Amino acid sequence: MATLNQKSNESAATQLRRLLELPELLAIPGCHDGLSAKLCEQAGFSSAFMSGFAVSASRLGLPDTGLISYGEMLNQGQNICNAVSIPIWGDGDTGFGNAINIKRTVQGYAQAGFACIMLEDQIAPKRCGHTQGKSVVSRNEAAMRIQAAVDARNEGADILIMARTDARATHGLNEAIARTQLFHEIGADINFLEAPESLQEMQQYCQSTPGYKLANLIEHGKTPLLSQDKLHQLGYKIAVYPLTLLNSSIQSMQHALTALKNGHPPAGLNFNELTKAVGFNDYYREEKTYKVD
Repeated sequence: MATLNQKSNESAATQLRRLLELPELLAIPGCHDGLSAKLCEQAGFSSAFMSGFAVSASRLGLPDTGLISYGEMLNQGQNICNAVSIPIWGDGDTGFGNAINIKRTVQGYAQAGFACIMLEDQIAPKRCGHTQGKSVVSRNEAAMRIQAAVDARNEGADILIMARTDARATHGLNEAIARTQLFHEIGADINFLEAPESLQEMQQYCQSTPGYKLANLIEHGKTPLLSQDKLHQLGYKIAVYPLTLLNSSIQSMQHALTALKNGHPPAGLNFNELTKAVGFNDYYREEKTYKVD
């Protein structure tokens, strides 16, 4: 019987663990809603990342400066996870409070269907890691946040923990690397040093910190846009492109609006392609299953 968004019997976290065990680099695009997540899956990607920057922009029309709430992120994540069968990574910002809040956030993201949650060491309200004005908590408080998240996982939340530090911009590369090493020791599944600014810095990080490492690749951001082969050679396991779809969407919509304003509606997709992309064909197939003669 045909069904919409068929799910694996494995949990999303188990699916992601299996992907991480494969020898190749895991390249994942960013998404911000159910449709963008479906497009990632339709394009053949085995996983996708719910970007807080992109969700804040698309849902609220606001910048990634800590303005979006836990409830709004959780609701968006539920819609995204329900729209696809591939494992989704979720941006958990600073955990939305103290250690107890962080545990609740981890549990909530796991219940929403996320495979992994990213938590960071910025002072709340946080902001995009490639923008100005960042600040971070002490190393001890950063460790406490990740310990709380790991405890939530160990107490039954079926989700991977990705620990992120933004200390490169505020305290230098050595402090940032020291934090990623500490996060690994605490038990984070994946670590993420945000915004290294050169190949040499990326190499030093990869050589100094064990475990799975993620490279955050933003068009015209602070980190060099290396090839996936080069990233893998350096020691990265995951390459995420969190804003590529949002960037492309904004650009396409701006071009379409300009054309429309000038009296020349753009052609765009034909209607059959549009309905296929959003899932009408899947709906029609399932509808036939319940047709009454």
